[in-house]
Amino acid sequence: MSVSPALLVLLGLVHAAGLWLVLTGSRVTGGPSFSTRIAPQLRSVEVESALLARPGRRSSGTSGRTAVGPGPIVRRLAHRVVRHAAPSATLERRLVRAGGGTTAADFRAEQLLCATGGLLLGVLCGVAGAARWGTGAGGMLLAVGATTAAGYLLRDHLLRRRIRIRESRMLAEFPAVAELMALSVGAGESAVASLERVCRVAEGELTAEFRGVLAQTRSGAGLVHALQDFSARTPVAPIGRFVDGIVVAIERGTPLADVLRAQAQDVRDNDKRELMEAAGRKEIAMMVPLVFCVLPLTVVFAVYPGLAVLELGF
Repeated sequence: MSVSPALLVLLGLVHAAGLWLVLTGSRVTGGPSFSTRIAPQLRSVEVESALLARPGRRSSGTSGRTAVGPGPIVRRLAHRVVRHAAPSATLERRLVRAGGGTTAADFRAEQLLCATGGLLLGVLCGVAGAARWGTGAGGMLLAVGATTAAGYLLRDHLLRRRIRIRESRMLAEFPAVAELMALSVGAGESAVASLERVCRVAEGELTAEFRGVLAQTRSGAGLVHALQDFSARTPVAPIGRFVDGIVVAIERGTPLADVLRAQAQDVRDNDKRELMEAAGRKEIAMMVPLVFCVLPLTVVFAVYPGLAVLELGF
């Protein structure tokens, strides 16, 4: 009886997974680990992902026996991936731009989960392809590699998309917020009071960032320093010019209301310019079906009757 290569590969993977479970589950220690014994004296705070947090912490009096099962194994693997793929400064800045309070450890753990899901999907697709079309072990390995890489890159794509949507929302909210701040400053309020009024009456992504600026100001930092930090973590050109205008107006004593109105008008002009550019691109795109579909059909309808008459004449 012949056995297909795909079935052999699948059996080998199952056998390797079983051996891994046996080896990881057989590691038993006689007492609590060294880190568990010295943790009360150090009073350390363990910073880890919320996805990797254990449902119940072991007390110091329990034995250090390692639990057998997929839960501790997956958690240990996730910890290793997070430790070896250390969060870079670029990733931290991207997560701050995306908002939502996601940490770098959470992001790495979600990438690991997506890659694991892609791996399982690739195994299923490889087995189905081997059973239906006889792709063999090469097709299975290709499917597993492609789906695992796609699952790993999917989380990064979702992060980029979230950043783009959030920054577009901030730009859409910016003119109204700037006009409201200009009205507040023109009525005699200070810059901090105008920010407080905006945070009370408005909602949105930009308002949430202004709440963070106010919280940083109340904690003891100056308004200029808080606004510069906000501009540094939000690399949007109109908002950066807006913050620079406020900082210059505060430092040099120029009328702040005029600066805010000018900034809001600049953003509206930029929106109009982008709208006109998008309309121009859409107009060119609309020429494609006209040139390649409608025009050839019109030429055929105009020329074919004449060709038919000429054939009848001959």
